Amino acid sequence: MMKPKVYFTRRTDKEGLLELYQRLGVTLEGNVAVKLHSGEKGNQNYVRPEFVRPLIELVQGTVVECNTAYDGARNSTKKHLELMQEHGWSKYFRVDILDANQDLELAIPNGMTIKKNYIGADLKNYDSMLVLSHFKGHPMGGFGGAIKQLSIGCASSAGKAYIHTAGKTTDQTKLWNLVAPQNQFLEAMADAATSVVEYLKGKIVYINMLVNLSVDCDCCAVAEDPCMQDIGMMISLDPLAIDQACIDMVYASKDKGRDHFVARVERQNGLHTLEAAEHMGLGSRSYELVNMDE
Repeated sequence: MMKPKVYFTRRTDKEGLLELYQRLGVTLEGNVAVKLHSGEKGNQNYVRPEFVRPLIELVQGTVVECNTAYDGARNSTKKHLELMQEHGWSKYFRVDILDANQDLELAIPNGMTIKKNYIGADLKNYDSMLVLSHFKGHPMGGFGGAIKQLSIGCASSAGKAYIHTAGKTTDQTKLWNLVAPQNQFLEAMADAATSVVEYLKGKIVYINMLVNLSVDCDCCAVAEDPCMQDIGMMISLDPLAIDQACIDMVYASKDKGRDHFVARVERQNGLHTLEAAEHMGLGSRSYELVNMDE
């Protein structure tokens, strides 16, 4: 079996992002959902709309998000839409909060930890998806990339509680009293990601941007400043391969902040997400890296 290709460039400009997408040679069809992180209020590290604007306009996409399951500026549709306006997303793009009205339950019969997933029901209105992930650390997952965007990112508010508690509850008010053991949480993310890929029948393109490399997620209102220099950007049709390639590049880095970033990944046993995703058949941890700069 051929290894999936992961295309990489050290460029971190919006023109380079366009070239990265065009190099893949795949056209997203129909109504395109663009899943990204809109950034929590107060966060300084999220990728700005101006950076991704040319690409989103090229695919004629709608920026989609789901509400959070914790206190903040994105835990209700009203507040979330207000923040999307404040952060500039609504200025340039159509915006859709996928779980604004209801949830859609997806079955995961072979799930490691959860057997169902709850996503924003509006995803049914889309034919394909561009997953634009800001690759960075994460206080709970260790790191966040394509798999996290597919799982926590596409999950409704109730679905986020369900993943974090490994299937114990969909009640956000009970989430923090029922948080699952770490490995079960990571496995639940892999389970949930698999259900979204199957739902869209693989009509997904993944871009990971290795910029603003903080150990904290864009969901943190108060996040650490980046600890590493920007590395570049990647694109692939395989969510596991692209996340593995990002991890490999961080681990191989000689940057003085590398150890701090890796410590966050390993504190949360983040590599188990990749192991679980492989077990679920989400993709391949072996890949062919194509350096577009050579």
